[in-house]
Amino acid sequence: MNSSHDLLAHQGHIARVHGIRIGQFTDPRRPTGCTAVLCAEGAVAGVDVRGAAPGTRETDLLHPSNLVQQVHAVMLAGGSAWGLDAATGAVRWLEQQGAGLDIGVGRIPLVPAAVLFDVMLGDMRIRPDADAGYSACESAGTARPAEGSVGAGAGAVVGKVFGHERAMKGGIGTASFTVNGVTVGAIIACNALGDVFNPFTGELLAGARSADGRQLLGTRNALLAGEEPRPVLAGSNTTIGVVATDAQITKAQAHRLAVVAHDGLARAINPVHTMSDGDSLFALGTGLSGQSLGMMTLCTMAAEAVAVATARAILLAQSVSVEGQAILPSHGDLQRQAGAPV
Repeated sequence: MNSSHDLLAHQGHIARVHGIRIGQFTDPRRPTGCTAVLCAEGAVAGVDVRGAAPGTRETDLLHPSNLVQQVHAVMLAGGSAWGLDAATGAVRWLEQQGAGLDIGVGRIPLVPAAVLFDVMLGDMRIRPDADAGYSACESAGTARPAEGSVGAGAGAVVGKVFGHERAMKGGIGTASFTVNGVTVGAIIACNALGDVFNPFTGELLAGARSADGRQLLGTRNALLAGEEPRPVLAGSNTTIGVVATDAQITKAQAHRLAVVAHDGLARAINPVHTMSDGDSLFALGTGLSGQSLGMMTLCTMAAEAVAVATARAILLAQSVSVEGQAILPSHGDLQRQAGAPV
């Protein structure tokens, strides 16, 4: 797997993991939405928050030394801090299905969440709420999830180091790998401050554009050459996602899987994990394959799935035009403009 066409041809996706279902809601009123990763029967879980400006919910319970061993969903959402309310809709939906931690008098569904900042596109008063989260759960299934500018990636934007007007459209992508009957999959909503690359060839796919907007600038090289970045609002970026496996793993191993999964982000995004990003990755283990491959192989698969999913989020993104704002082009737009095959 080398070229962008190879990445687009990749057939794996996170819903191939036994016990995982994906549902999404995209708001028709402005570019925003949410993505529900459901594991209603319960899954051990871990998290690693690497960015310095995160927006999260229920992450403390995922520490390996804490009591609760399983969660029942993870919610990814746009809308910045307001988007965390989408997890409430997932809790409500799961309770109606009889899912959750048994407390004798009922069940409490446990739904960690992470959000990204997409409120610069259109009316910021429109953001994912509990009803949006509920709708995402209602649509959940095991088919390949939609990718590109949908769900939590609907309002994602990448390459903002030199100003939002020189940025490009981000999105959400998924990938998976299966080895000896065990699957590891990822779903990534990429709203990075930095540029996004093909993780295998190093080809720059999307990011900050030149002043005339016609071509990619190359943020890393521009910064190293002394070009001054524009002031960036803390938390106004973030790549969030979930890595899931049907291997049998412990809660401590789920935490390690989330840690190593960030290597996939580092292969596809530069700069990454900045002071203005809230990069957060969750890991889920359903155990439904009945076996494990060992952590060396699982971690390799996780980083690979994250890298591919991140690139696919960009390759499948669609340009967006909001009244009164400049059009943010996609990777495909710049390719067509340059006369290159898409």
